[in-house]
Amino acid sequence: MKPGAFTQLYTHLVFAVKYRERLLREEIQDEVYSYISGIVTNRKHKSIIINGMPDHIHLLIGLNPNDKISDIVGCVKRDSSSFINQKGWFRGKFHWQDGYGAFSYGRSQLDKIYKYIANQEVHHQRRTFRQEYTELLKKFEIVYDEKYLFDFFDEPELSK
Repeated sequence: MKPGAFTQLYTHLVFAVKYRERLLREEIQDEVYSYISGIVTNRKHKSIIINGMPDHIHLLIGLNPNDKISDIVGCVKRDSSSFINQKGWFRGKFHWQDGYGAFSYGRSQLDKIYKYIANQEVHHQRRTFRQEYTELLKKFEIVYDEKYLFDFFDEPELSK
């Protein structure tokens, strides 16, 4: 048996539509998510679940250690934007916002994070995207400056 590298790296990625526009309507979500899953798989990552809301997306992937997180996110955003624009679903151009969140999980946490991503619609009845995103940053003890977060327009705060 030859020596090799053995890894088990799970990463939860979060990013938003530019200006947080609610463009990822339900009728196109499956096609967009399927396309993104293909991008992830073609880069030799494992696409575990992709889901989101009209203004943002969550991906849980088994990370290929030979690919930087910033590279996979850049590729997903670039290629999926091109795909969406080629479909002609919108006037003007579709873009993702700059930036992203990347959060690591162990195998024992996969069921919980999978259910969290799968239940985005229910989750966002109680929390805005801003609340959700800043809670993730705080949970992972990531120091951040508000001015570098996604462009958030005034969202009504939802109860917890």
